[in-house]
Amino acid sequence: MKIRLTKEFNFEMSHVLHNYDGLCKNIHGHSYRLFVTVMGEPINDKNNPKNGMVMDFGNLKTIVFSEIVDRMDHALVVPKDSEMRSFLNQCNTKLVITDYQPTCENLLIDFAKRISTQLPNGVKLARLCLYETASSYAEWLYEDNDL
Repeated sequence: MKIRLTKEFNFEMSHVLHNYDGLCKNIHGHSYRLFVTVMGEPINDKNNPKNGMVMDFGNLKTIVFSEIVDRMDHALVVPKDSEMRSFLNQCNTKLVITDYQPTCENLLIDFAKRISTQLPNGVKLARLCLYETASSYAEWLYEDNDL
């Protein structure tokens, strides 16, 4: 039997959308809500301290914090081709430079790659859902992608 586990994470992040043609071309931020869902079979070994679990929620939290939250929380995310990059590099701020336009969609692709490589054997990343605002989100699903 396959079971899915979901844990929610929250972080604050600002970003620059290079060459964007709308209001969001300005530096702006969001209160992000990230839902991480993993899938696997519960461990069936009475001698294993994780017996009955697909994965310990604490272990999932450790992975997501080290790969995503600690890196992105209260950071300014800037694509490497932004003309603002050279100026922002001189500022005393938590700056994350990406190889991609830091849209909600591209952030999910990056997050999926980072999280997937850290999961234990037999556990797969099933779904990521990233809310950028209370009413707008992007979603990544395992069945739609090859990792």
